[in-house]
Parts: sequence; structure tokens; C-alpha cells
Amino acid sequence: MNSRTDAEILSSLERSDHTAFVEGNILYVWGGCQSRSGTEVILPSDEIWLFDLQSGLWERRGMAGEPPPALSGTCGSYYNGTLYVFGGCNHTGHTNQLYNANLLDASYTWRRVTDVQGNTPSPRDNHSCWAHRDRLIYFGGYGCKTITEANNSRSFVVHDTSWVMFGATMFRFWGWNNEVHVFDLNTVTWSEPETHGLAPAPRASHASTTLGDKGYICGGLEDSVLDIHTLDLDTWTWTQIDLLSSLAPVGRSMHSLTTVSDHALFLFGGLSITGDPLSDGWEFNIQTKMWTEMDHLHNDKPRLWHSACQGKDNDVVVFGGCQEYILLMDSITVLRSPSQNHCKDVLLFQTQPYPLQKLCEDCLAHNAEILQRQLSSLPPKLQEAVDKRVSFFKMEPNQLNKKLKDRI
Repeated sequence: MNSRTDAEILSSLERSDHTAFVEGNILYVWGGCQSRSGTEVILPSDEIWLFDLQSGLWERRGMAGEPPPALSGTCGSYYNGTLYVFGGCNHTGHTNQLYNANLLDASYTWRRVTDVQGNTPSPRDNHSCWAHRDRLIYFGGYGCKTITEANNSRSFVVHDTSWVMFGATMFRFWGWNNEVHVFDLNTVTWSEPETHGLAPAPRASHASTTLGDKGYICGGLEDSVLDIHTLDLDTWTWTQIDLLSSLAPVGRSMHSLTTVSDHALFLFGGLSITGDPLSDGWEFNIQTKMWTEMDHLHNDKPRLWHSACQGKDNDVVVFGGCQEYILLMDSITVLRSPSQNHCKDVLLFQTQPYPLQKLCEDCLAHNAEILQRQLSSLPPKLQEAVDKRVSFFKMEPNQLNKKLKDRI
């Protein structure tokens, strides 16, 4: 343990605009931003947080190597034991650097990816990524381009012009794109495949997920109804999905979209086009092409700029985000207010019936006091699992996530 108090450690968990993923029973959380004394602070890039979904225990790990600069609006993805971070903004402006961190070694070592082949995408933020077949496939975002890049692009909508120095290059055009860029992890090569079909409109702060050989995106536009598109990641063919029912979520951005089965996607939260934080949950069936609004236990907890991951038993694990959104404007883009209310709680959404073993473990944990003698006779592996659930359920509802350890 270091010298920080539990309250100080817990305070550092509050964040939005971060990267998160689930591996086994562990939720990993990296980066993001939070408010401190009226100032928005980008959180350190040389640490990562681990949350045990069985015991409710937080742990902080230091990261070695060459960490990326503190970034906002970056795009993080996890693939085969490695965390990848591309793009975002730092104190000097937008970036198009790629970093990775090996999470399978004990030191969690960062490395800046250099000596790449092909043309690196222009600097951007608030884009998305599909990790598929040893490739990182990036879509959309907001950023800046040179005059030549903007003139040569049919996938870029200019929002504003500004003279900004980025290294030795002067960028002038800012806006949204609907470009598809691929980074091949085996050949360390960037490419921009030629796509077919009707591409979605340029956008940022949308939501995306992968199901099978297809990538899905929705939202990120000022439309009254949420659109949804799919890209075949083998043929590079875009398809806009025409809904078979008028029932659909309202248009939004800063929301999440998570794969929960072989035919269903789960959407949660976001910011409506009227500026209202949302707490609704919806399931999209890719076979019937219909949205269904889902009942859940977190209707009183609106979230935007949160993370959402598929957990064990097809749960959706939501962490962090904001409960409100206050806009500030500058000459380039919309900024978040430094008085933003960031969150640190973990929300679980059950999308499928739980297996019998989980139900039994939870039942034993709930009744641990009256079954104390019997629990000591359980097989060691089952006893360990039940002990973790006992630890989880002993915490009061408003104290959930407040058990932690700090290991650097």
C-alpha cells in the first residue's frame, strides 16, 4: 500500500472518456479525465485499474516502458493480451500516434509503435475501433487535416478552419470523417481499404461493436432517430440497416453499444440531441432488425462518455462516465465543462438468464452466516468462489466498489 488514503484512491477512480475491457472476471480501466477543483484533469497514462467482478475489489497497477502522453478522446482497444491506444488530444493538440502495452507480463510495459509501413491516418479524436483477425480497424472521428489531405478526401466534412502548428506541419481544416483505416498487427502496416455501398455520414462520439465478421456503428449525429450501420470486415461493404419497426432509440452521442449474444447488441445511455443525459437501455436484434427497450435497475443513473464491456454470462459492465453535460465553446470544438460530475461506480446489466452454478454461488454467499459450517466443507475451488461473493455482498449498496487495494 502507498501512503494515500482510501478516500483519495477512490476519488481518483472518478472518470469519463476512458478505455475499459473485461478479461475473465477482471474489469480493466485505463486513462480518461476527471474534475479537480474546477479544472478538468487528464488522468495518468502510466497506471491501470483492475476491478474484480466477483469480490468487488479494486487494484491499481503501475505501467512501465514508454507510456503515451496524457490523452483525451483517444481510442483504446484490447486484443490478445495487448492494449492499443491510437489518436486523441494532448496539451499540444490532436495526435495520430499508436501505442501498445503488453498486459500479460508483470510490468505492463508500454511501447510506442514506430517503423510502421503505409500512410498513418491524420490526427483525430472520438473515433472508434473494431479489433478483428489481427487487425485494428478504425472508423470516423473528429480531427484536423492539411490542405492537401482535405482536398483529396471525399470522407471529410469541414467544421472550422484554424491555423494550428502540429510539429512542423500547419493544419488548417477541422472536421468529421467517415474514413476506415486498418492497422495490420502482423505486418505493422497502415492501409485504407476501398469500401463499397453507402457509407454512413461522417461523425464522432458514436458507439461501435463487433459481431462475427461485421462491425456496427450507431449515433454520433444530430438526428432525431438513432441510425445503425454495419461494415462487412471481409468485403468492406457498408449497409445501412432499415428498421422494421418505428420503435427506436432517440438520436444520441457519447453512448455505448455492446455485443451480448450471437444476434443481439445492447445500447445504453448517452446524450440526446436536445442535450439531455440518458439512462435508457435498448437491445437490437440483428436478425429481426428491431429495437426493444429493456427494463433495468439503473434508470436513475444517466451516463454519457462511459465505458461498456461484455462481461461473464453476457452481462454488460458499465463503468464511470458523466451524469450531466455542460457545454463550453471555443474556436475549434465543443469542450466539456471542468465542473462535470464524473462517476466511479460499476453498473451491471443482466441480458441473459444466469447459469445454475452462478445462482448457487450467490445463494450460498447471501446466506453465508447461517451456512457457515457447511461452507467450510465445500471443495476448495468452490469455496474460493463463494468467499469472493461473500465479500461482494457484505458491502452496503452505496459502498459497492469502495473496497480496494493500491499496488504500485
